Amino acid sequence: MKKFNFRKVLDGLTAASPVGSSGGGSGSGAGGSVHPGGTAGAAGTPREEIQETLTSDYFQICKTVRHGFPYLPTALAFDPVQKILAIGTRTGAIRILGRPGVDCYCQHESGAAVLQLQFLINEGALVSACADDALHLWNLRQKRPAILHSLKFNRERITYCHLPFQSKWLYVGTERGNTHIVNIESFILSGYVIMWNKAIELSTKTHPGPVVHLSDSPRDEGKLLIGYENGTIVFWDLRSKRADLRAYYDEAIHSVAWHHEGKQFMCSHSDGSLTLWNLKSPNRPFQTTIPHGKVQRDGKKPESCKPILKVEYKTCKNSEPFVVFSGGLSYDKPCRRPSLTIMHGKAITVLEMDHPIVDFLTLCETPYPNEFQEPYAVVVLLEKDLIVVDLTQTNFPIFENPYPIDIHESPVTCTEYFADCPPDLIPVLYSVGAKHKKQGYSNKEWPISGGAWNLGAQTYPEIIITGHADGSVKFWDASAITLQMLYKLKTSKVFEKQKVGEGKATAEIVEEDPFAVQMMYWCPESRIFCVAGVSAYVIVYRFSKHEVNTEIASLEVRLQCEVEDIITPEPETNPPFPDASSQLPSIKSLSGSTNTVACEGTMKDSIPCLSVKARPVRMPPGYQADLVIQLVWVDGEPPQQITSLAVNSAYGLVAFGNCNGLAVVDFMQKTVLLSMGTLDLYGSSDPYQRQPRSPRKSRQFAADNFCMRGLSNFYPDLTKRIRTSYQSLTELSDSPVSLELERCKSPTSGKALIYACLLVSICAENRENSFSRSRSSSVSSIDRDSKEAITALYFMESFARKNDSAVSSCLWVGTGLGMVIILSLNLPASDDLRQSEPVMVSPSGTVLTLKGAVLTFACLDCMGTLTHQPYEVWRDPHSADDGDKTRKRKLVMHSPSSSQDMGDHQFAVICSEKQAKVFSLPSQTCLYVHNITETSFLLRADVVTLCNSVCLACFCANGHIMTLRYLSN
Repeated sequence: MKKFNFRKVLDGLTAASPVGSSGGGSGSGAGGSVHPGGTAGAAGTPREEIQETLTSDYFQICKTVRHGFPYLPTALAFDPVQKILAIGTRTGAIRILGRPGVDCYCQHESGAAVLQLQFLINEGALVSACADDALHLWNLRQKRPAILHSLKFNRERITYCHLPFQSKWLYVGTERGNTHIVNIESFILSGYVIMWNKAIELSTKTHPGPVVHLSDSPRDEGKLLIGYENGTIVFWDLRSKRADLRAYYDEAIHSVAWHHEGKQFMCSHSDGSLTLWNLKSPNRPFQTTIPHGKVQRDGKKPESCKPILKVEYKTCKNSEPFVVFSGGLSYDKPCRRPSLTIMHGKAITVLEMDHPIVDFLTLCETPYPNEFQEPYAVVVLLEKDLIVVDLTQTNFPIFENPYPIDIHESPVTCTEYFADCPPDLIPVLYSVGAKHKKQGYSNKEWPISGGAWNLGAQTYPEIIITGHADGSVKFWDASAITLQMLYKLKTSKVFEKQKVGEGKATAEIVEEDPFAVQMMYWCPESRIFCVAGVSAYVIVYRFSKHEVNTEIASLEVRLQCEVEDIITPEPETNPPFPDASSQLPSIKSLSGSTNTVACEGTMKDSIPCLSVKARPVRMPPGYQADLVIQLVWVDGEPPQQITSLAVNSAYGLVAFGNCNGLAVVDFMQKTVLLSMGTLDLYGSSDPYQRQPRSPRKSRQFAADNFCMRGLSNFYPDLTKRIRTSYQSLTELSDSPVSLELERCKSPTSGKALIYACLLVSICAENRENSFSRSRSSSVSSIDRDSKEAITALYFMESFARKNDSAVSSCLWVGTGLGMVIILSLNLPASDDLRQSEPVMVSPSGTVLTLKGAVLTFACLDCMGTLTHQPYEVWRDPHSADDGDKTRKRKLVMHSPSSSQDMGDHQFAVICSEKQAKVFSLPSQTCLYVHNITETSFLLRADVVTLCNSVCLACFCANGHIMTLRYLSN
């Protein structure tokens, strides 16, 4: 007989962590001892052997690709022959991009910022200059680019590099003003040094400053143009080792660009001016312009502008040359956005950008510097975006970017990943999403088209869904190497826009981003999509291929957490489990009271945070809002944010909870089935027997001050960050305001934990040990705060009670104190009665316990196969065919892998932030316990199928990833 057991097969991506054996001791970080949770009785003993097919060899972590925009970009380079682009960052990373699908990530071990990048054009190599004064030569002609050579400067700091086309010499300028020459083949210094004091006139004793520019003459590669910061320009003959000419200007130089004939060059300066120089008369520039300077009436020199940081001078055979530069705007417009200026003949076009410009490059038809350049595009690297401008059209449109650069266009607040989706989903989402794409892009192909890629052996469809701070939801195709956005949904469209001066009773509940997406739940088979927002609302969407114009149904729900004294009941409060006669289809608040909009200074009650549009709304093909459920203010207390969400299309139910309690809604009949405080869910089964207490007095000031936190706490780009430290938590007192403030704080720090913060931030904590994140279940901690958040919800066919002989529809509820409550769902016997007969929800009396807040549930059949939730097969709700066959629901109660007889028992796998347990049902015997971590806590866990076997995958707050599998003993 084989014993049901857990074992860790993968652990510690960020630090070495020993793999614990079944009798091993506690490991560091994500480690933990494994010990039986109880003796299996006859009712709970598996009657079939569960065959183990997973081994440790199946779990090998491999980096594939990084999606999104490079973090803190600093440098840009382009190979005009291979047509590939390289971006360097402040963290020492290099991102190489080609045609869609060609995406490579490299990292300098030192982590030093990349100052400059230079391609060895058409040779499959790249030179990087870093802030630690090191040069690196990368070999790109292999699957994973690697450094071939490195060269470290110990006494001088690198400021500029230049590698001429088809040259074996790399010129390196330094902060001291010297220029060194490196042999690109051997990658060693040649010994040839152009000292600054020899480059400038001997009579000049002033140091010219660092080298800010190096370039060879288009006419003669043996001559080098050196630009110094103080405005000095030297044209150096490499053969004779002397200066052919010297030029001086009274403004600092930022960049230099050659005319292709090699007779003229242009400089950009710190006063916003452009100077054009002729090699025959270097005494002064023959043309000086300040493009954005105001012309003085008295004929004086135009007033100075902001520095022009970079200029490029590109010639055309059949038209005027292009002069492209960044910066140079007038000082009298301080609020003007960063801009790129394109001068073509007498026409000057200013392109304003959303983010500061880091660098830009003009793409030309030829790599040879002594030919007409024929520019066709400009690549602009911004701090948070990459833009390519089409120069071949007079209005200079931008190209549609095929890379998933705009993932954080609005900060990501939650994510979901789905594999093995129905094969028709991706084409359907793409078809409806293509109709919403922006217009006005260039009609030409994306110019960065180098590299080659293949799909590989992976063929199963993958979809990533991201929720954003502005209320948008994006569906991404992740089946290939690169992400492709399929469809974008704007959840804010179901609500009225807040007008200036209005909405003080509702809009002030959220500091900012009132439509931010907090949680998502998607059923790919039925295409039901559900969103929970930061303003305490839930939206249920249905997918349709047809446009409709209809009103949006809405419900309002009251959730209170106070346990009131028996002598002071609320006479108008509806019972938590109403009679069947009262369960009629209606679109009303559960409280039964009419919505009262509170006047200024009065107590707020029965007011939702946002206003749903009351008029008919046009909904294009795609996801269309079917129902909006909003929590409302109760006796001056604001609605608390939603901490758990679950939907089941077969049952037609949506459940959600927060720190006050649980609500279950029938989205088919548009009725509220249950709205109950967490403590009331236990009934007489509460293991702690918490005493009821009188309702506290309304605190209007408290609601105004800390009612609901804004999403600025959840992403790092805004001023408010997740910075909860031990000191800040221990300084909090037990006053009501401090307790509320602490509950609103996020328990972790760092942008990598954003999603988990949204899940666990409101869970009850032991505040005396907040640094170690211990969520104590002791009676003392419960006495101090009776709020118990709902942290996990799961619909499934299961045994609700010990004496059940058959499975039934259930809702499993997990709380922040590690309690698991099973609710029975009494659905109509036939589907024909589903729209008319009420659904009954009642506690089963079953309560299970774990250590730490509950994160996830899963159900296994008697053979150890994962049993999926029942679902409804998708049908278009607005199909033109209204026949009976089309309108009748088709339900799938079990997945194909477990469609066989489930037997007379099953297994429930429950994982909390501290441990995992396996229960045998219906006996409710705990077969095994695995203490996952003592020093940290889990952020997320899920039971998944790999290689036809099941394992529990966990992500820990200390950065560890671990997988627990079943061992046969």
